[in-house]
Amino acid sequence: MPTTPRARARAQTMNDIVRIGREHLATDGAAALSLRAVARDLGVVSSAVYRYVRSRDELLTLLVIDGYNALGDAVDAALADAPDDDPIEGLRIVGRTVRYWALAEPARYGLLFGTPVPGYDAPAEQTTVPGTRVITTMQTLFARAYHAGKLTAPVEERPLSSALAANFADIRASFGHDIPDWLVARGITMWVGLFGAVTFDVFDQFGTDTFADRAELFELQLDGLLEQLGYHG
Repeated sequence: MPTTPRARARAQTMNDIVRIGREHLATDGAAALSLRAVARDLGVVSSAVYRYVRSRDELLTLLVIDGYNALGDAVDAALADAPDDDPIEGLRIVGRTVRYWALAEPARYGLLFGTPVPGYDAPAEQTTVPGTRVITTMQTLFARAYHAGKLTAPVEERPLSSALAANFADIRASFGHDIPDWLVARGITMWVGLFGAVTFDVFDQFGTDTFADRAELFELQLDGLLEQLGYHG
């Protein structure tokens, strides 16, 4: 927490810049973000904003980090009341929470998982940790489900190339979970499938009249993803 009046004032200004940036993201889209417009809404000259945020790309990075953390916080809060002994239900809660958040925050979800902003590359050193919060949570639930005996292994496991096996070993090491290669592969598929299903819903890729109840459809999709993971409860 900032401890001096100057530090507190700076932190408040940064919070205001991010808040206004979120508002412009929702109304104008990421590609149209403008520090001049943010300065206008903040009530200062544009040169004053550059003391806090040096460029549009830096503002985008702040919004990316803010979005990832908001999604991660929503998932953590939803899981706080979940039963500790049921990782499968935990995965369902993660999926539902990601969908609820995305539908409530389509512009922020689009910045994170939609079409890339032309000319902008998110700096990995700043965005990787917040950007992997949800998958880190899912990896923990995959491992808990596996060690609880809730997942069925494949009858015959596909052999991996040495390069992909090394990638999977790196994933195990980075997340600190001792799970087999087949679960690493299935976990990646569930993660991609979850965000694919949410993306189709948020951006109306199904068409407006194709499904009467998309929430019910999503529950069926969760069932399918969990079955693919190896759960046959």
